[in-house]
Amino acid sequence: MIHQDFHCDFFFIRHGESESNATPGLAAGANYDAPLTHLGQEQALLLGKRIKLEEWDFDRIYSSSLTRTVQTTELMLEGMGQKGRSFNKVDAIIEQQVAGWRGRPISEVMTNETKLYMATKGRDFVGPDGESIREVQRRATNWLEDELVYNRELSSQPLSLKIAIVGHGNTSRSIFQYIMGFDDRLIYRLGIDNTSISRFMFDKNGWSILFLNDRSHLQGWTNGNFEVRN
Repeated sequence: MIHQDFHCDFFFIRHGESESNATPGLAAGANYDAPLTHLGQEQALLLGKRIKLEEWDFDRIYSSSLTRTVQTTELMLEGMGQKGRSFNKVDAIIEQQVAGWRGRPISEVMTNETKLYMATKGRDFVGPDGESIREVQRRATNWLEDELVYNRELSSQPLSLKIAIVGHGNTSRSIFQYIMGFDDRLIYRLGIDNTSISRFMFDKNGWSILFLNDRSHLQGWTNGNFEVRN
């Protein structure tokens, strides 16, 4: 049973611009473990400075185990004035993998037939040598429940935690659908820009949404990569 004074304040953060993001037109990125670009590094530092300005002091920080999210987290912490702080690297929240499309042009793989099949299958569509959004959602939300929201050791106590989770576009979309319960057709229509913050609350009453895709720390920048969902 969740304690009446158990409270989690979640900040879901997308990584900064990666080298794959900076190479548009590829279906699954040229490199599944691509590092940040120079621009992505600047974005992550600005993210950290914004967090410091807002005085969001995280009790726990988690990152996907992929290079771009680890680098984003390290630079975010530097911007927060907490350079060198340790954080947890989590395999369960890495980006959706579609190895058979990696490095191939979108125009080549996204034929009309493929789009129609994807629309028919929804979350259950599996690209070549890849995983479906449903599979991504299952691994990511199982981790989220076991580690935090339904971890009885935590949730049975009067705790208030502020938690940062640095991840990816499609993985975050799958988590947000789990939280909000929206239609499958909206998954790929949800914009999640580089280093954007989406904030949710969880307590004895369940989930609440505070804001989505906030990138005000990058105001005036022409980045975002909404169309490149890696």
